[in-house]
Amino acid sequence: MTTDILVIGSGGAGLSAALKAKELGCNVIVATKTLPTNANTCMAQGGFNASSNDDVQTHIDDTIKASRGIGSPVMIKTMCEKSNAALDWLIALGVPFSLDDNGKLVNRFMGGSTNKRTYYAEDYTGLKILQTLYDTCLKNNITFKENYYLLNLIVDEDSKEVSGATFFDISSGEVQEIRSKSVIIATGGYSGVYHGFTTNGFGSSGNGIASVIRAGGVASDIEFVQFHPTALKKSSILISEAARGEGGYLVNSDGVRFIDELLPRDEVSRAISKEISEKREVFLDVRHLRSEKLSHLLPQELKLCKIHEDLDMATDLIPVKSVAHYTMGGIEVDQKLQTNGLKGCFAVGECSNAHIHGANRLGGNSLLEIISMGMMAGENATNYTPKNTLSQHSQLAKDKAFINAVYNTFTNQINFYEKREFLGKILYHNAGVMRNDMGLKGVLAALRQMQKEFTFMGISDKSKEFNTNLIDFIEFGNTLEVAEMLLVGALHRCESRGAHYREDYPQTNDTFKSHSIFWKEDGVLCAEFKDIK
Repeated sequence: MTTDILVIGSGGAGLSAALKAKELGCNVIVATKTLPTNANTCMAQGGFNASSNDDVQTHIDDTIKASRGIGSPVMIKTMCEKSNAALDWLIALGVPFSLDDNGKLVNRFMGGSTNKRTYYAEDYTGLKILQTLYDTCLKNNITFKENYYLLNLIVDEDSKEVSGATFFDISSGEVQEIRSKSVIIATGGYSGVYHGFTTNGFGSSGNGIASVIRAGGVASDIEFVQFHPTALKKSSILISEAARGEGGYLVNSDGVRFIDELLPRDEVSRAISKEISEKREVFLDVRHLRSEKLSHLLPQELKLCKIHEDLDMATDLIPVKSVAHYTMGGIEVDQKLQTNGLKGCFAVGECSNAHIHGANRLGGNSLLEIISMGMMAGENATNYTPKNTLSQHSQLAKDKAFINAVYNTFTNQINFYEKREFLGKILYHNAGVMRNDMGLKGVLAALRQMQKEFTFMGISDKSKEFNTNLIDFIEFGNTLEVAEMLLVGALHRCESRGAHYREDYPQTNDTFKSHSIFWKEDGVLCAEFKDIK
């Protein structure tokens, strides 16, 4: 199977890239491991940042400040300057942004922002954007390959040029390949490594990042993970920052407001963690907003609280905790979003580190990034001219052999589901909001033991079609690769910066005002720090 542009991932970034490439006359295939609208774009409830002409520089300044010194001023400027055009594009596609009584767009404050610039569709913003993008893709006859789980990139060993990817077709149980002139990876982030302590779905294992590392590419800043301040205490279900943006309070079990709710997320999450460590519960209080306003502005949050905690936001305090929500690190890319070390391969969205968010993402910028940078990736991938023809390659045979080994050679002596749950728990408690040397080294030792035991885990379900046990196992392998980078980066960054907070190094140290870089040589993880450009 061949195409001009292969997009891997069907969230907002992937669909924006696909639409742009199609608009420019390319044949496009979007490969997605589940169904096209099953993406974490839906989790972005709060809104979409777009700055008016007199707000662009302030938006840039706010984003740079939130990045804690390691965001790229060039890439941040590019994104902010594209924000209004991106908003107009979404409106033209039909995204139903909320309006006031006069039919004008309304916006709200988000944490860390100087001005109100976050446009929203009630508290379903990401969901409505994603559904609109998907509908538009269907209207434009873009081809979707559903239930295609990414295995590896197809790379020429000499030129390091990417000419497609291999996939496990979940529906048939067969390994397939798609060849293309260029590839766009838009597979999302890796918050799922914190299994049980994340707002993300189980599939957020960083599989796109792991595939790039295996192919000879580079990842960066993996230690920077944003913990959302307000997730429901029992279920880790996200309660949008919109609740605080509309005037919600954070109070402890003594009834005291202990933090400015609209400070950047890293500061709010640490304040919540401190309260909980001192044996005080933390609650979101929006009772003063009253039922009618909550029903109008936060209908989804009302339902989530009722379904998952049996609480009414209009009358009850909502118990919350901070959990992993968004990952700032990812595949290292240049200013054209092409991956470092691999030609003809682009990465965009949460899997990509375009150096926009740095050490801490500004609320409302995630949706802006996936749309503005998604269109940019689609255009740049379209303009890429491959140097090599699509030659024979052994990756398909290698991946068929791997799947065969999982079925027939890997033993099932160790239950990897138990290991996945254990890893999520120790990562959350030792490599989460608060970190220190001893805790990080302990988790890294446990993780490397799991890597040694991987072939003794295996699967119990030997069925061929729709084998979710097999997919979970492959994802756990990706989790082990990405979590190792996270821990190595967190150990070597002996400072506190943004979302990375070391209790043993509580100050920011300009020695570490740089990017952590990860790659593999002969299967061994390597890491170093690289100066900011």
